[in-house]
Amino acid sequence: MEDKYRAVLWKNFAASIDMLKDVIELCPDALWEKKDKFFYMAYHTVIFLDYYLSYPVTAFEPKLPFTIVPDSELPPAAVDDVMPNRHYSREEMMAYIDWARKKCETFIGPHASQDLMAPWIKKAEIGLHGLCPSVVERYTLLEMLFYNFRHVQHHVAQLNYILRSEADLAADWLSQAE
Repeated sequence: MEDKYRAVLWKNFAASIDMLKDVIELCPDALWEKKDKFFYMAYHTVIFLDYYLSYPVTAFEPKLPFTIVPDSELPPAAVDDVMPNRHYSREEMMAYIDWARKKCETFIGPHASQDLMAPWIKKAEIGLHGLCPSVVERYTLLEMLFYNFRHVQHHVAQLNYILRSEADLAADWLSQAE
């Protein structure tokens, strides 16, 4: 991908990541500690941000570990079967987001060497972490970047909705990151 296209993608993807960080930072302590839906959604977003930026997928090593839990054992507020091993602090989550943002910049940046039309995941990697949804099994790296970008933005909107509903707060829109 030409540098100018990489730069446009980066400015927009980074803005989405920054909005994720902003919405988590804005969350009142009581909501972070007591409203499991907010925490689980924030965790889900961050863990998949990292996972979808992993190439090869075998390189994925979550900074905040999880366990795949059977549906019958999921708490009511769970977003999916990817359950954090404990209730991570906001500071831990923010540090993970900062780390993932740097990973994203390295992946997209002008010095990236990946062929963005290459497959994102190999057949042997699909079941490796228990995270790969079937819809992305045939995606290229470029498609995966856009999928990931949209996934983050989707959940930022949901987190903002929870903040508005529960605390009359919402993170600001960021048009682009620097």
